Amino acid sequence: MPHLGLVCITNSKEIRYRTVTRTRLHAQSPDAQAKILEDIYRDNLQTFDAAMRYCQQNGISLYRLPSSIFPFADTPEGLAILQTLSGSLARSGKRAFEAGIRLVMHPDQFVVLSSDSPDVVANSIKILQMHAYIMDLLAQPRSPWALLEIHGGKANRADALVRCIATLPDAIRCRLGLENDEYAYSAREIYDICMRSGVPMVFDAHHHIVHEDLPSYDHPSVDDMLRKARQTWAEPAHQLVHISNGRSGFNDRQHADLIETMPACYAGAPWIEIEAKSKEEAIDGLRPWLASLA
Repeated sequence: MPHLGLVCITNSKEIRYRTVTRTRLHAQSPDAQAKILEDIYRDNLQTFDAAMRYCQQNGISLYRLPSSIFPFADTPEGLAILQTLSGSLARSGKRAFEAGIRLVMHPDQFVVLSSDSPDVVANSIKILQMHAYIMDLLAQPRSPWALLEIHGGKANRADALVRCIATLPDAIRCRLGLENDEYAYSAREIYDICMRSGVPMVFDAHHHIVHEDLPSYDHPSVDDMLRKARQTWAEPAHQLVHISNGRSGFNDRQHADLIETMPACYAGAPWIEIEAKSKEEAIDGLRPWLASLA
């Protein structure tokens, strides 16, 4: 039976995280900046705890943390505050783990390990280090169970991507997973890179049909790539995939509110992140599909 995953927030106001803009933060004195960040971090940790309770109450066993759950955590000030909260973070992460809730993160579009700019690569690694540190503080394993999902980045740079992955610190590399996208890297290309670099592949069926301009999720290549992606996971039962539907048409890259069409082969996918605009409503809409698999 597939496990369905909630992405970051709920469609309702029940789970909402705080943030702050760089302009507003830097308009304050250093002491005021630290106070703003500490208040946000404490509030967002409480929101995370509420999200874990929500997942437990609603039978959701995978949760994608917001990439910006702790704004400016990659700065010395942010890191210092996180360290003061390390005990609380560890307790929250352990409660999630003991409740059987899998935690993953999807760093933002600024992570481009395949860039031809050394500065961009260095900044990408810095961002990933911040995400890995959050996972460490949450007492999550250094394995793809606590996945850090990224895209391939700059096109036609597969060799550079493989070389970069090989140099990453263990806290990142042991959790890293690569996802196929609509433009730069097809599912086949990401599969090949994952096989070469020894990291798991996150297969996204919607990205695949958009990239290949396919008429249906039941095209044979969808099942084929799902099976190939599973080969990249050291523990096949931990394989994670994504699903979304097109908003204005089947091949629209924009995500629809709900999931009306599910690949038949996804009945055999162990973990599915639901990338739909209506979040928990989309998950609720898939419960009859899950029941039909029982």
